[in-house]
Amino acid sequence: MQMIKIILLAHNVRSCHNVGSLLRTAEGLGLEKVYLSGYTPYPKFQNDKRLPHLAEKINKQIHKTALGAEKLVNWEQADNPVDVIVKLKSQGYEICGLEQNDKSINLSGFRPQNKIVLVVGNEITGLDPDLMAKCSKLLEIPMFGKKESFNVVQAAAMALYHLRFLDSA
Repeated sequence: MQMIKIILLAHNVRSCHNVGSLLRTAEGLGLEKVYLSGYTPYPKFQNDKRLPHLAEKINKQIHKTALGAEKLVNWEQADNPVDVIVKLKSQGYEICGLEQNDKSINLSGFRPQNKIVLVVGNEITGLDPDLMAKCSKLLEIPMFGKKESFNVVQAAAMALYHLRFLDSA
C-alpha cells in the first residue's frame, strides 16, 4: 500500500513557536515538504539573506518547539503562495484549505486523491480569501465547545493525522 503524498503550506503564520510545532508535526507524520510563505518565520539556512542576528533569533525561537525537526524536514520559504499552489497543481496535487467557511466540508468525510497540499493560514484571520479561491476544497474540523476555532497547529495536526492514516483505517 502506497502512502499518500502530503505537503503543508503555511501562509502568514505569525508565531515562531507555531512554525516549530508545524515542522515537528510534519516530520513526525512523514510529510513530503513544508512551504512557509508570506511573513511566516522560517529557520536559518545557508546563504540566508536576513540580517544574521535576526535569522539567529528567529531560528532559536523555532527550535524551541521544533526540537531539531527543522533540520530533518524538507522545507522551503516561498514569498508567493499562489506560485507554490500553481506549481503543485501542475504536478497533480489536490489543493485543500483548512478553514471554517460556508463552503467547507467536514474533514472526517473527506477522502483525498493520492497527492494533497494542506493550506493553513494566520492564527487570527485564517486563510486569505485569494488563497481560499485557489483551493479545490475547504476542509473544516467541527467544533463541539464554545470556542469557534482551534489553534493553527492543533488544527493542522488533526487534519494531517487524518490524511496520513486514511489508508490504514
